[in-house]
Formats: sequence, C-alpha cells, structure tokens
Amino acid sequence: MNKQPLRLTINGRERQILVAPYYSLLDTLRDELQLTGTKKGCDEGDCGACTVILDGQPVTSCLVLALSAQGSEVTTVEGLATPETLHPVQQAFIERGGLQCGYCTQGLIMAAVGLLQDNPQPSAEEVKFAIGNNLCRCTGYTKVVEAILLAAERMAEVE
Repeated sequence: MNKQPLRLTINGRERQILVAPYYSLLDTLRDELQLTGTKKGCDEGDCGACTVILDGQPVTSCLVLALSAQGSEVTTVEGLATPETLHPVQQAFIERGGLQCGYCTQGLIMAAVGLLQDNPQPSAEEVKFAIGNNLCRCTGYTKVVEAILLAAERMAEVE
C-alpha cells in the first residue's frame, strides 16, 4: 500500500514522514521515529502503556491512526525532560517509588501530565480516575497516586 505524507510536531520539533494509511500513531512513533519510550502493551487501548499527549489531551496512541494526527502536536515521554532536569512528574515518580518494572511507567506519567495540565490541584480521587485506564501489575497504585500529588504540589509552588 502506498505511504502517505504525515506532518506533525513531536516534542516541539516539526516532523514530516511517510506512513502507511493503517499505521497507528504508536507504531509511527516507535517504528518510524524511533521514539521507543512509548510502550506497546495490549495494542487494543486497554493498558495505557502507549499514552501520549495529543493536542493537549492524553490518548492511547495505539488507537489513533497516524494520519488522523495530521498537523497535530504530540508529546511523548521523551519530550518531558530537558538535558538538565526531569519533569516534576518524573522526579516525583522516582522519589515516591511510583515505578517498578517500568513498562507502564511512561503511560502513567503521560496520563498524570495530561491531568495536571487540566487540573493543577487534583484530589486523590481525581488522580485515581485520571490513571484508571493505565494498568500496572507491579504496584497497588498507592505510590503512583502519591507521586502525582507530590508533583502537583511542586508544580503549584513554581507558578
């Protein structure tokens, strides 16, 4: 099948590539752009490991056709940190032990970033709801929720 041009901004950098019409945003990020921080879990939208921020909203990238993201802005886990410092959510995950094997961590972090963009001071219940589509087999989510609340607190101090 003929590939078609796709233009989008990924982690602040405009990219133009050719993709097959059936390629998901996840496959495009991983296979075409070598942004492998976004993980391929279930490939059915159930686990959240592939969560990215698309035009300001967290989405499961396995369910988004790449060509439907034409002209969009995408942030992956690779786009959160700078060479000098981690994003506050990433730092809080480390400090609170909100990660175990690491496979789901990127998706949880991206879901948290999406939440905090819309709701800078969420309650624990709002955090639990926001990460409800992210499956983790290693933790009981308590440390994840603590990490997100810590990040929210720190981000509020900076503003």
